[in-house]
Amino acid sequence: MSSQDDYEQLLDKLYSKLPEKTSSGERFEMPRFEFFTEGNKTIVKNYKAVIEKIRRDPEFLSKYLSKELAVPVEVQGERLILQRRLTGDIVNRKLEDFINKYVMCKECKRPDTHIEDLGHKVRNIVCEACGARKAIR
Repeated sequence: MSSQDDYEQLLDKLYSKLPEKTSSGERFEMPRFEFFTEGNKTIVKNYKAVIEKIRRDPEFLSKYLSKELAVPVEVQGERLILQRRLTGDIVNRKLEDFINKYVMCKECKRPDTHIEDLGHKVRNIVCEACGARKAIR
C-alpha cells in the first residue's frame, strides 16, 4: 500500500465520522418565539433575540402583534407580555407573517432589508442585497 492509499483511507474514515448537516444551507432561518403562559398572560422569553435577528424596531413588531392578535402588549426588558392566553402556533404564525411582509425582500427573497421612513406615514422596505424598493403600510 502506498502512502496515498493510506491517506485516502484516513480521509474516508474521518468523513464517515462527521455529523450530518442539520441546517438547510440558508443563511437566514426563520426565528421562532419561545414562550410560556402565566395565568392569563402569554410571555415571550426571547423577544429581544428575535428583534436582533430580524433587525426591526421592537415597538414596530409589538404594535403589529397587538393589532393582529387584538391583545394589549407590553415590552419588559428582553420579554414581550401578551395580555391573553394564546397558543404558540398563533403567535409564531403572526411572527412569520410579519417577517414575510416587513423583513424579506419581495424580489430576491433575502432578509437583508431596512425600512426607510419617507414621512407622512409612507415607508419603503429597501433591500440591501438587490436594491429593490417596495412601499409598505
